[in-house]
Amino acid sequence: MTFGVGVIGATGFIGTPYRAEIRECSETARIVALCARRRDRLDAAAAEDGCDFVTADWREVVEHPDVNLVLVLTPDALHLEPVLAAAAAGKHVFCEKPVGANVEEAYAMWSAVRDAGVAHYVPFWTRYVPSFIRARELVADGVLGEIRGIFYRWHNPRPEAIPHTWRDDAELSSAGSIADVGSHAYDAVCWILGCQARRVLAHADVISPPKPDLGAIDLGEAIDWGKRQQVEDAAQRKPGTAFDYATIAWEFSNDAIGAIILSHASTLRKGLSPELEIHGTLASLAIDRINNTVTVYRSDDTDGEVEQIEDSGFGNRAAQHVFASFQEQLAGTRGEHPGIDDGWRVQIFTDAAALSARRGGWVELAELDAEAGT
Repeated sequence: MTFGVGVIGATGFIGTPYRAEIRECSETARIVALCARRRDRLDAAAAEDGCDFVTADWREVVEHPDVNLVLVLTPDALHLEPVLAAAAAGKHVFCEKPVGANVEEAYAMWSAVRDAGVAHYVPFWTRYVPSFIRARELVADGVLGEIRGIFYRWHNPRPEAIPHTWRDDAELSSAGSIADVGSHAYDAVCWILGCQARRVLAHADVISPPKPDLGAIDLGEAIDWGKRQQVEDAAQRKPGTAFDYATIAWEFSNDAIGAIILSHASTLRKGLSPELEIHGTLASLAIDRINNTVTVYRSDDTDGEVEQIEDSGFGNRAAQHVFASFQEQLAGTRGEHPGIDDGWRVQIFTDAAALSARRGGWVELAELDAEAGT
């Protein structure tokens, strides 16, 4: 099948590289409709993509007769309506994570694509990182024994002077860093272990000072400005309202315990320790994504068995994973690729963690699961 692709949020930090990858898939897909809020960027994107139809109204993308695959790449709070409309129109859906502003929206989206029978995809890219694939193999082979502990650190530091963007706004961002990088991390852990978390206890906050306010700029523009300028160079500053830090204790359905630390703050730097530790009754495992290693520590072994993992990057994600997944689904199989059902399950976790941070106590994920007990 050849996909006629409509892209909603076509010219932002996420949409621009996705479109470049789709352009390389000319035998599989063609970009036929683009939607964005900034007309100058939209016209430039149309020229790059050889696309004749541009609009500021996402409905026109969904309704376009030549579109059979809709990409929803807008801020978190703007996903629901396009996804529901695409499913109702019988069109396949690619939705950025986190899939919704909250778990109710995520479940509505999952229900819509499931009931419509359309193919769907959510880009949890960490599943495709070679070191994580290797860790999953070792867990599945029983090398670690029964899993007892999982400790994760995902710091994605921004430049100290980075300006305020929609990701700092709790009205547009699902749950700040908890949903942004936390969704990737949680999906990867569940994919490796084959089970979900049972309950969480979170502390979360905004630890970055007020940021330069340059108006409605995207993340790419913000990072570029932040690298070249100082906070003092901005005439106005705006405080963030979405969490940019969280520490979450988690318990899994297999009785494993542990914690995850998530952050976008400039002062919490990545690469200073193993990103992910998984501890079992027979051995422990550590992933260092910076140096592309997986190390297995057996009993009383402090040096570990280090395995260097070849990693040449993601390559063309659209060709290798996205369109492959859609073709598999159209052929009647799902494979290992993530979809909106995974997005909904992840959102149960991120919403539970955010709720725990606000309550100051443990939250059972079943409390937010629309299908619990059914």
